[in-house]
Amino acid sequence: MTRHRRWRRYGAALPLLIVAGSCVPPVSESAALPPPPPRVEAAAPPQPVVIGPIAPLRRDFTLRGTAEQGGAMVGQAPSGITGLTLDGRPVATTDDGAFLIAFDRDAAATARLVATFADGRTIERALSIAPGNWRIENINAPYRGGASSDAEFERRRPAELAQIAEARRVDHASDGWRQRFIWPVTGRRSGFFGSQRVYQGKPGSYHSGADIAVPAGTPFVAPADGVVVLAAASPFTLEGNLLIVDHGMGLNSAFLHCQRLDVKVGDRVVQGQRLGTVGQTGRATGPHMHWGMKWRDARLDPGKLAGPMVN
Repeated sequence: MTRHRRWRRYGAALPLLIVAGSCVPPVSESAALPPPPPRVEAAAPPQPVVIGPIAPLRRDFTLRGTAEQGGAMVGQAPSGITGLTLDGRPVATTDDGAFLIAFDRDAAATARLVATFADGRTIERALSIAPGNWRIENINAPYRGGASSDAEFERRRPAELAQIAEARRVDHASDGWRQRFIWPVTGRRSGFFGSQRVYQGKPGSYHSGADIAVPAGTPFVAPADGVVVLAAASPFTLEGNLLIVDHGMGLNSAFLHCQRLDVKVGDRVVQGQRLGTVGQTGRATGPHMHWGMKWRDARLDPGKLAGPMVN
């Protein structure tokens, strides 16, 4: 086939190739290119581990306060103990090993603090309890208090004592016991803890709190944080309008003879918060605040926890 004849053959087919090529749809850019790989965030560099100071192991008791009748002590138990007792009775401890112990007005001359470990080992601390110096007070008030007769007093008193006992069995999670206590009201000290009282010639039990003589209507405040566990709906025969605040770890405060109560059962109170006003309800010869304290069944001297009164 001559050169001119081949050219005519291929030349005739060229328009068909051009037309066919123009009928193919254009390929989109997104279809033509593969999708980009997912973006990978760079991993954050590892942060250094900061280790705070490690508390040293306590190998013995640490105690703050004075071992004395009517007094209390705050302590730290040895590290890793599984139990703590005072004269054979269990003593609660916090997660950091803190605890509270106290001594009744008539506590024995010695006490024994024992910490026990899981393997049976024990650490003991013998405590010498200093005696108190109590006085005798003659009070010109009837022994039956606000009751109109001895018979009424005998009828009403058991139910009142049951309410008080029930309130003091409550143990709230409060750290008030760790605080330095303050006086709920300041004024003239008219009654002292531990003194025995004689009511119109009839001997009574020893005085279980501290009395502060102030005018009726004077506000009083919480000596430390706590939870209200009793707020008398009506005056008790002896205590009058009674308020009890639980400070935690078995420690509580009682405020007697109040004129008015400004808090109710279940209220959480903070140190310095107003609780009510001072009055003369119950067995009282004049307006005053009677502040009593107990740890479990041990009666304590509030003045030993609050320190000297500053008027």
